[in-house]
Amino acid sequence: MRYLLQLAYKGTRYHGWQKQHNAISVQSVLEEKLSLIVGENIETLGCGRTDTGVHAKDFYAHFDSTKTLDLSRMVYKLNQLFPDDIVAINLKVVAPDFNARFDAISRTYEYWITQTPNPFLGELAWYQYGKLDIDQMNEAAQLLIGKKDFQSFSKVHTQVDNFICDLTFAHWDIQGEKLVFTITANRFLRNMVRAIVGTLMEVGKGKLSVQDVQDILESKNRCEAGQSVPAQGLFLTRIDYPNLPQLK
Repeated sequence: MRYLLQLAYKGTRYHGWQKQHNAISVQSVLEEKLSLIVGENIETLGCGRTDTGVHAKDFYAHFDSTKTLDLSRMVYKLNQLFPDDIVAINLKVVAPDFNARFDAISRTYEYWITQTPNPFLGELAWYQYGKLDIDQMNEAAQLLIGKKDFQSFSKVHTQVDNFICDLTFAHWDIQGEKLVFTITANRFLRNMVRAIVGTLMEVGKGKLSVQDVQDILESKNRCEAGQSVPAQGLFLTRIDYPNLPQLK
């Protein structure tokens, strides 16, 4: 039987989602606890790969088990065993051919920036001093909307067939004391969101123009784009599946 688990985690202590040699990951913790509770070796497949230090408010992983599990009881037991920076939200039975990664039709990320020092946001937002032109940053962000080649914003050495992503939303807004960038696409390349944020920040500081962002996109050259921003401000916030109600 195939199960789909919804979870959330603070990524500060982890080397990303995916299992790593000689490093702790969210996947390794999850599989250890699942195997212990179910009583058989459990392997999971996640909806994506968050990098070291990146957080997830809405993450999904599927796994198979020969046993019929008590869904609510499983969630309770997982949360009893998880460290306090990982939380199981819900669990449901899905079709045998459901795939948490490949069946997702869109993913949404947020990047948090704070412009006032805050001891409670140090691990969750990137502190930046100085005035930013948010209107110009949003104008530049709109140039990224559509089905385009994002090689300029991808990690250089990455194994992908192509750099085409279909971006449907990209916008900056102020939420309390945070400046939040929200971006949605069918897929994301490695380091793509952090490179886009770094480039748009250069626009906000007046170091790049809106036209420069268009030129960077068309150049397909990572060296032309801005630096990648730190991982601690990045959150995976939503995964969408067709014909699958949210588990929340």
